[in-house]
Amino acid sequence: MSASWNALHFMRPEALWALLALPLLVAIWWLRRRRANVWRQTVDAHLLRHLLVGRDRRAWGGLVLLLSGTVIAIVALAGPSWRQVAQPLWQTPSPLVVALDLSSRVTATDLPPSRLLQARAKLATLLRERQGGEVALLVYADDAYTVAPLTDDMANVALYLDALAPDVMPRDGQRADRALETAVKLLQQSGARGGDILLLTDRADADAEQAAASARAQGFVVSVLGLGTPQGAAYRNGEGQIVPARLEEGTLRGVASRGGGRYARIASDDKDLAALDVLIPRVSADDSREGQGRTWRDEGFWLLPPLMVLALFAFRRRGALAVLVMMAAVPMALPTTAHAAEGTWWQRADQVDQQRLSSGVDAYRKGDFKAAQQQFEGIDTDAGWYNLGNALARQGQYDAAIEAYDRALKKHPGMADAVANRAAVDAARKRKPPQNNDQNNDQKDGKNPPEKPDAGRNQGQGQGKEGDGSPPQDKGEPGQSPPPSSGDPKDGRSQGEKSPQAADSQAQAEADAAQRERMQQAMQRQGNNDGNDKAQGQVSGTPQQREQQQAVEAWMRRVPDDPGSLLRAKFQLENERRKREGR
Repeated sequence: MSASWNALHFMRPEALWALLALPLLVAIWWLRRRRANVWRQTVDAHLLRHLLVGRDRRAWGGLVLLLSGTVIAIVALAGPSWRQVAQPLWQTPSPLVVALDLSSRVTATDLPPSRLLQARAKLATLLRERQGGEVALLVYADDAYTVAPLTDDMANVALYLDALAPDVMPRDGQRADRALETAVKLLQQSGARGGDILLLTDRADADAEQAAASARAQGFVVSVLGLGTPQGAAYRNGEGQIVPARLEEGTLRGVASRGGGRYARIASDDKDLAALDVLIPRVSADDSREGQGRTWRDEGFWLLPPLMVLALFAFRRRGALAVLVMMAAVPMALPTTAHAAEGTWWQRADQVDQQRLSSGVDAYRKGDFKAAQQQFEGIDTDAGWYNLGNALARQGQYDAAIEAYDRALKKHPGMADAVANRAAVDAARKRKPPQNNDQNNDQKDGKNPPEKPDAGRNQGQGQGKEGDGSPPQDKGEPGQSPPPSSGDPKDGRSQGEKSPQAADSQAQAEADAAQRERMQQAMQRQGNNDGNDKAQGQVSGTPQQREQQQAVEAWMRRVPDDPGSLLRAKFQLENERRKREGR
C-alpha cells in the first residue's frame, strides 16, 4: 500500500485547476439561497429561526452534495494512477522504396546474361523474401517514374518486373538524384515518418550524394546495391554508340554513407539483400524485445460509482423518467438525417461514401455498369468522380465520362489514372470510323469504342497520388485500383496493332473481317439468350446501348496483355505533363 501511495500521481494534472472554481460555487449557492428565501424580507431575523423548520439543514446538505460531487468529478478527470500494466505496442514496419536504374547502361553484359536480367531476378527475390512492410517500385533514367506506389501486395509489384526495360523510358540518362527525390515524395505522401530507399545502379554523382543527404535529414535511410563489375562491359547507348560501363563502387559508397545506409555489390544469392538489411523491415526503436510495453493505468473510473450515487440525490421527482424519455427520443430523431437515408444513421458521411464506393466497384467488376453508375453518383471525391467516369465510358456515354474525369482532376490535380483514361475516352470519341461498306453497328454514330478504362477504384491512401504515374491494380480493398487496360492510351491502339498508313492492306482486311465475325457472334449469343450471365450483365438497356456494349467487348478482345506498353504510355504522358509544367 505504501508503494502504491508513493506512486500516486495524476495523468492529467491540469484538470485540478478546476478546483479553484469551488469558492465560486459556494458564493453562487449563497446568493441564490438569500434571494430565494422571501421570508427573510418580511420576518425579523430573531423570529425567522422559529418559523423555518428543517430548511437550513436541507440547504446545507445540498451544498455538501454539490461540492462533494464536483471534487470527485474533477479528481476523476485528472486521471489518478498508482500502478503500471503491460500493454502491447504497435509495431509499424518501415516501408521500402526500390529505385532501379533503367538507363541504357543496364544492358551491359558484365553480369551475364545482362545487368537488367540480374536486377529483375534480384527484385523478384526481394519481393518474395521480404517479411512484411509496404514496398514501392520506381525506375529512372533522365527522370524518375513510379511503377507501383507503396503497397503490401508484393505480387502486384512483381507483375511489372518482366516489362522493365530501357525502351519504356521516354529519354535516356542517369539521374539518380531525381530517383531519390521521387522516393522521398512517395514516402512522405504515405505519411511515413521513416523508411528505407534502395538504389540499384552502377554509379552516382555529387547530385545523388546531396539528394541522399537530404533524404537522411528527413528521416529516410538510403542504401545502394551495385549493378555490374569493376571490369565492366560494353553496351550501346541511346545514340547508338558502343561505350564501356564499369561499376564505380566509390561513388555508390558515398551515396550510401551520406544516406545513412549500407552498400553491397549484387550477388548470386540473397546475402547482398541480407547485408543491406532490407529483407526484414525495421520497426520503431521504442519497441521492446517481446513487443510489450508498460503504461500507467488510469484509475479514475473507480470514482464513477460514488459520483453516480451522489447524482441520484440531484434528481427531482419523476426526473429519471424524463431522462429516459429524452434518451429514447434522440435515436427516434436521427433517422431523419442523411445517414439514416442509407439505413446506417450511426455512420459518418465518409463511411457511407466508402460503402457505396465498394458496392460500385463490385458492380463494375461484375459488368453491371448501370448499377455501378448509380452507386458512384453523388460521391463528391476524386475516386467517386473517377469511377463514375469509368462506368459512363463503359456505357458509351463519352461526353459525360470526360466531364466526370475533369471533376476528378479538379479534386486531385495530376491524377495519373484519370489523365490516362480521359485521353483514351477522348480519343475514342474523336476517332473516325473506317471507310468500309459493311460498317459495324458500333460505328453508326461515327465513334469507335474506347479502350477499356481502368476498373473501379476504391479510395484510401495512398494511391493515384500526383505524379506517381502508377498503374492501377486489380484490388478491391481501399486505397488500391483495379486492373489496367493493356492498350496504349496515347493513340488508342494496342502495341501490336499497326497504323492504317503502315499496315498491309490484306492484313488490315483480315483483321476487320475477324472483328466483324466476333461482333456477330456476340450479338447472336445475346439473341439466343444462352444464359451467359456476364454477357447479359453487359448488354442490358436500350438496343443502342446493347450494340455499343457488344462493340466494346469485341474491341477489347483485340487488345493484347502487354504491361510494357502500358508503362511506356504512362511514362510518356507523365513526361509530357512535366514539360508543360516547365519541370
